[in-house]
Amino acid sequence: MTEITFLGTGSAVPTARRNHPALLLKYKAENILFDCGEGTQRQFRKARLNPCKLTRIFITHWHGDHVLGIPGLFYTLNLNGYRKTLYIYGPRGTKKYLNAMMKIFANTGKLNLKVKEISSGIVVDENDFKIVAEKMEHGTSCLAYKFIEKDRLRIDKKKLGKLKIANCPELKKLSQGKNVVINGKKIKSKDITYLEKGKSIAVVLDTRENKNILKIARDADLLISESTFFNENELAKEYGHLSVEQGARIAKKAGVGKLILMHISQRYEKDMKEFLTVARKIFKNTDLARDLDVVEV
Repeated sequence: MTEITFLGTGSAVPTARRNHPALLLKYKAENILFDCGEGTQRQFRKARLNPCKLTRIFITHWHGDHVLGIPGLFYTLNLNGYRKTLYIYGPRGTKKYLNAMMKIFANTGKLNLKVKEISSGIVVDENDFKIVAEKMEHGTSCLAYKFIEKDRLRIDKKKLGKLKIANCPELKKLSQGKNVVINGKKIKSKDITYLEKGKSIAVVLDTRENKNILKIARDADLLISESTFFNENELAKEYGHLSVEQGARIAKKAGVGKLILMHISQRYEKDMKEFLTVARKIFKNTDLARDLDVVEV
């Protein structure tokens, strides 16, 4: 199971109810932060989450509303004795910007950081998950990401019960696709296992519409998409953002399971109901994220 906590769902200008953008993805021992807007470390507190459990940070781009929480977060990690290796991934220029940030602020330099500038394709490949990136269009180097849990073999407990096999080390081999011998009887992995398809979550923040969005979102169980503007007006085109209508159309074309909209402009803060009404006419399974919402996938 993967858990997403929406630490910040606002846009360039925060509001009383919406902090700058940040998402925390929890999967097994991984705690992965996507973007780190100003005030993110305080949102960790509100959500009763421990920032010292962070394992990776993915930066979509280096606009202030997506990264100005990094110095404060690093300062807190230092004060709390964070001694793990923190992996940071971002588009071209990430090393330069992060180095400059570390020089400006005192007491952020003791952390063990591994910074990787990335482009499109697979950027993390672990035993049970991978993360891929695609280039977006936002007037600066910008990326979207997709977390993909790998498919895995599961042992059918009903079939296991019929064979009257107790828990033993050989069961792990069966789940790895290997045939085993138990109590003198050969058991084929294919006869007692099934393939469980992994879940996937696409994160698309700050971009104008482009072909790579469909590529990163294709068949995702959950698409988290920016929807800065209500419709496709000149402001959306000028600033390189998606509208709620575009986000919903992308979700429909990409065949995603669920769409959650965030990165909402402060100009719409007083009345958000229309956002959902418009989106659900195009893609029914749509929700609007609020700060500190938690979603399981």
